[in-house]
Amino acid sequence: MKRALLLGLLVVVLAGRGGSKAPQFAGTPIDPPVTAPNFRLEDQSGKPVSPAAQRGRWLVVTFLYTHCPDVCPLIAAQLDRAIATPTGRKAQLRVIAVSVDPARDTLSAVRRYAVTHRLQPTFHWGIGSRAQLERVWHAYHVAAQPGPRGTVTHSTFEILVDPEGKERLIYDQSIKAPQLTGDLQKLGVT
Repeated sequence: MKRALLLGLLVVVLAGRGGSKAPQFAGTPIDPPVTAPNFRLEDQSGKPVSPAAQRGRWLVVTFLYTHCPDVCPLIAAQLDRAIATPTGRKAQLRVIAVSVDPARDTLSAVRRYAVTHRLQPTFHWGIGSRAQLERVWHAYHVAAQPGPRGTVTHSTFEILVDPEGKERLIYDQSIKAPQLTGDLQKLGVT
């Protein structure tokens, strides 16, 4: 009896040591994953863009504006770098940056931004009317309001959406391309 108890304890200890450990992500897991809200906006090519149209591919949804003097260009650059990596290409990674500045993020402004910053073709800048964008902001719980000197004070985060349309991880504004691609690898993109 004593031996059986010790053997049982040993099995529990070894299972704990050798058992599968949850991966440590750079982003914060959304558990359980939820379906990303869908929307339809126009991108810098004048074509419709939506999360639903990206099914079968990995997607990052974020909220930026073209006249941002600080964090938005850094976020856009890191996401663009992630798209161009071997892991990003394997994941067929797409980005939809939803505008938080409907008055100034016009078709010509986002087109110019995409060219100036050499954004990958799979980086889409979603624009629309204030009413259209406000619906998206509301669905994603984004705050956006005019700030000082023509800036926009807004929520800065990125949501990684899996090929089935489920939100998997959320990142803050300090996201780096290697963190995102590392998380994609941990999620099975190899």
